[in-house]
Amino acid sequence: MFLKAADKKDRTTGKNYRYYKLCESYRIGDKTRHRTIYNLGKLEEIATGEERKLLADRIEQFLSGGQNLFISDIPAHIEKLSRHLYGQIKRKGMLKRPISEGESQQREQESDRHYQEIDISSVDLEDVREIGSEWLCKQAVDELAIEEFLKGQEWNDTDVKTSLLHIISRAVYPASEHKTAQWINDNSAVTELFDRNPFSINRFHLYRASQLLYKSKQGIEEYLSVRTNELFDIEDKIVLYDLTNTFFEGRKTGSKIAKFARSKEKRNDAKIVALALVVNVEGFVKYSKIYRGNISDCKTLKETIEDLSIHTSSTGRNPVVVIDAGIATDENLEMLKSNHYSYVCVSRSKLKNYAFAGQDVIHLEDTRGHSIEVCWVEKAGNDDQFLYVHSQMKAVKESSMNDHFCDRYEEDLDNIARSIHKKGCTKKYGKLMERIGRVKERYPTANKHYEIDVIEKDGIAVKVSWKRKLLAEHNGEGVYFIRTNVRKKDEKTVWDIYNTIREIEATFRILKTDLSLRPVFHIKDEFSLAHLYLGILAYCVVNTIRYRLKNHGIHHDWRNIVRIMNTQKAGTITMIRRGGKHINVRICSVPTSGAQEIYSAMGYKSMPFYRKKFVFPEK
Repeated sequence: MFLKAADKKDRTTGKNYRYYKLCESYRIGDKTRHRTIYNLGKLEEIATGEERKLLADRIEQFLSGGQNLFISDIPAHIEKLSRHLYGQIKRKGMLKRPISEGESQQREQESDRHYQEIDISSVDLEDVREIGSEWLCKQAVDELAIEEFLKGQEWNDTDVKTSLLHIISRAVYPASEHKTAQWINDNSAVTELFDRNPFSINRFHLYRASQLLYKSKQGIEEYLSVRTNELFDIEDKIVLYDLTNTFFEGRKTGSKIAKFARSKEKRNDAKIVALALVVNVEGFVKYSKIYRGNISDCKTLKETIEDLSIHTSSTGRNPVVVIDAGIATDENLEMLKSNHYSYVCVSRSKLKNYAFAGQDVIHLEDTRGHSIEVCWVEKAGNDDQFLYVHSQMKAVKESSMNDHFCDRYEEDLDNIARSIHKKGCTKKYGKLMERIGRVKERYPTANKHYEIDVIEKDGIAVKVSWKRKLLAEHNGEGVYFIRTNVRKKDEKTVWDIYNTIREIEATFRILKTDLSLRPVFHIKDEFSLAHLYLGILAYCVVNTIRYRLKNHGIHHDWRNIVRIMNTQKAGTITMIRRGGKHINVRICSVPTSGAQEIYSAMGYKSMPFYRKKFVFPEK
């Protein structure tokens, strides 16, 4: 872009003055043309030609959304003016998608060849379908080269295209195969990306595609594990392991995997299944396995570790395994050591009889910017290292919870104390102690803060009193311990390694919320397993997109990305020309500025096609 000067005469004063326009160049054939983007006015605050060039370059940088490494040390007045003008251009809708030379020539040639006289009243718009999100995911699938892998497994072309179409559909519109088929038939242009008729896809084709993908699960996971590392230059130095569960709607009688157990969604009325994932710190899936719903979390790690070296691309070394406290049993940690894995986890219980290692307390910030204190401590008889962590925000939360339980605890004790003075209430010492015992059992965290005294006379309780103990400054509130066998690492490094577990929590959140992994409606186990694995494949596509966008400073959640991209549509314009012949033109809408920003950050093409024309005589 550049500033173009023009001289003009003020009719009122008769004076000549110079004003400036922001312009860009484009080519039509072998000719260069200029397009005015915005009239900037006199620019009296800009004195030199060098500053005017710097202003144009800075505005262009804002419009393109990129970073120009050659622009540095921008004066404050130019920075302020460029931001103001960029806001004016954006607010007045002057942003337009840049047109490539090839597209310019194509449009010029088509306009030269296709002038028609048409009946304006006959112009209509038909068969409008969503295509933006589908086109974005299609290019991500192409980048992952999943089609080439499936063809290498000797799949026929129909199965390959249906499977890819199904993965994209699950990412954009997560639903059952039945509803997905309806969406493909009625709402989406995804089949146009594979040269398929939308009405040729039904739920039985999608069932078959899901099952074929699940049967090739091991090969696909191994391939994608290596492919994503090569594509984004990633080394699996750290991997994260965790489990979640999803529930079924229906009785699931005869199912071997759906079992009643503790549901993380509080659906204890429904049978569940457990999903184990290994991901790296960038969020890419390394390994997945589906277990029966009532399996204990800590019993799944050994089987996973046995396959971990196959499903990660670590070269000659084992990655650091990060797990949560529920999986970090002594047995599992010994198993990791015997397999020469390093690990970082939260200790399952607070340490007692530990000693500070002598170093000063280090002050850090957690993922939300809150202050924490960390320091190495030693535990006699244990070779692992323990990092003492005291979080102020965790302490506030635990203190609030303790106060709540203490209030309930005191309320129950007060009821017991009053009851011994009421007619018809239990006053026997033994029975009263049973009531107090049930209160202690109900509020174990509050009970440790109290001393209770019961006075009895001849086997009859005459008085119940209690007092709260004087505790230390924070009484262990907000304190926990990170356990690791990683050596020669400072406190901050170990803390940062442990906090990578937030990535697998984000993975489960996307799977469950954005990709609707819950609930599952399938009756047969084979369909349920295929349905769940399809969600994981869709997540691989989603994470590829989100990883690239995050690297360009775009941190939208997946639902918001789909909302933005769904503004791009494909539609058919119908009209009747002179002579009675019908003309149908299938076009794809120009992406909005938000959608174009995503395309540009991804380095993808913004249009799956520009125009498809069909002419046929009137019936």
